[in-house]
Amino acid sequence: MSADTMPSVAMPPVPDTTLRTAMDAQALSDPDRIYCSFGEKVWRFGALNEAVNRVANGLLAMGLKPGDRVALMLPSHPDHIISIFALAKVGLVRVPINVSLVGPSLAYPFETFAVDALIADADYAEALAPVLAARPLKALVWRGGEADGFAGLLAHHDAAPPPVAPGPDDIIAITPSSGTTGAPKGVLKSDRTLRAGPMAILRLTEAQPGETLLFWEAMHHGAGVAVLIAAVLGKLQLGMVERFSASRFWQQAKQHGAARVHYLGSVLPMVLKQPEGPDDRSHGVSIAWGGGCPAELWRPVEERFGVTMREGYGLSELITFCTVNLTGKVGAIGRPLSWYEAMVADAEGRPLPPGEVGELCFRARDPALGFLGYFRNPKANEEAMRDGWFRTGDLARRDEEGDFFFAGRAKDSIRRRGINISAWEVERVLLDHPSIEEVALIGVPSALGEDEIKIFVRRAAGTALAPEELLRWCAPRLPYFQLPRFVDFVEDFPRTPTQRIRKMELSRETFGCWDLETSGLVLDRKRA
Repeated sequence: MSADTMPSVAMPPVPDTTLRTAMDAQALSDPDRIYCSFGEKVWRFGALNEAVNRVANGLLAMGLKPGDRVALMLPSHPDHIISIFALAKVGLVRVPINVSLVGPSLAYPFETFAVDALIADADYAEALAPVLAARPLKALVWRGGEADGFAGLLAHHDAAPPPVAPGPDDIIAITPSSGTTGAPKGVLKSDRTLRAGPMAILRLTEAQPGETLLFWEAMHHGAGVAVLIAAVLGKLQLGMVERFSASRFWQQAKQHGAARVHYLGSVLPMVLKQPEGPDDRSHGVSIAWGGGCPAELWRPVEERFGVTMREGYGLSELITFCTVNLTGKVGAIGRPLSWYEAMVADAEGRPLPPGEVGELCFRARDPALGFLGYFRNPKANEEAMRDGWFRTGDLARRDEEGDFFFAGRAKDSIRRRGINISAWEVERVLLDHPSIEEVALIGVPSALGEDEIKIFVRRAAGTALAPEELLRWCAPRLPYFQLPRFVDFVEDFPRTPTQRIRKMELSRETFGCWDLETSGLVLDRKRA
């Protein structure tokens, strides 16, 4: 089965009508529909669109013009939504900034992505001070504080549709890649690609107009923005909360009347670790959708919470979902959308047969939906592509029926004692331990010139777990070369907005860590 004959999920063409066009039309046709509820406040679409227009016109009046890069460093609040849509309406290029960044990691996107202007919450002024001192900007707008410029934008006299608008393939965002294994690169996103992902969300979830999605996602990440746009295109309602909460997840879904909930990264394992409660099946949610559900948790999630799983796969460099699983095949990320061809390739880029693990690659049937490049990074652009295929850096396999299965990160591996070890493969075993909430594996330098395994463990609330106990538990479950040597217990992890652990920020130091080699612990070497 070749890539061009592989079964796919049918999708309509992505229309030339822009997000701006869709918003303007909907504000006229359906101004009273509820778009978002947040706390006690309800935003109807007409009022939301008017606020968006005022902010957009106010930014233009400050001298900004289409193509200027505007950083947003705002909390999870409807003002953030308004800002995202305001930039999109007039072709200002949005540069999202994670509100947790400080120091060099905060300065990095400003310099790397050549930021021209900033809209930021006053709470982050102290962290931003050295960045702003080093980089003069065309415009700076604070939200809150003594000089609340954002309030001035919301009060701008002109609420009419702005005088300028982007085309469907104009770049309107630079989305940082996840940066779990290296410095984030700025992915160029067009109006079209930013609408294609939400169209895929609507296909995966089969959400109907008027239904509610629980909205917990960080808006400085592409997944959160995709949900915002899906709510526009699909005429959905968002029940918005300030942040993800594992302990209150189902309660919040019930309070907002959500029919569907989104998961990413470690969300489902964290939710499953919570004590069982009355909201586990009385929440009213019918579908849980997202990416990154381990196969072994698929049925437990469905059975405990009474939901149907809808898994897919996407990435920053393309769109929110490039594959979707509509059949319910456990563990599968599904089949490619008809916009893309997909294949599993070997190290030379040749397609592998069913069952074999290799690198997952995509080729857009329409170049406008393909990889548009990294901002001012031709070397990375070249490395990302091979013979017209985008190389995801992720491992996968496909079965005889054409369904794909995620198999870990190609780059998230180490070499120990001559053997390549997938961190994902080891981590999924350790997560079976009842006292482990989360775990991350990295390679640390070895005297032998290769790597040793160091694991970081976040224990489940109210549990105690000693390294010796953990290693005895691991011995019969892992081959000897996958056994961790160093163990470090942590209270929490540095994270991406999708709740993935930022491994590049985990310490490679081993001094003070528990060390299997010096512990005196004796394991059964027949298995360990």
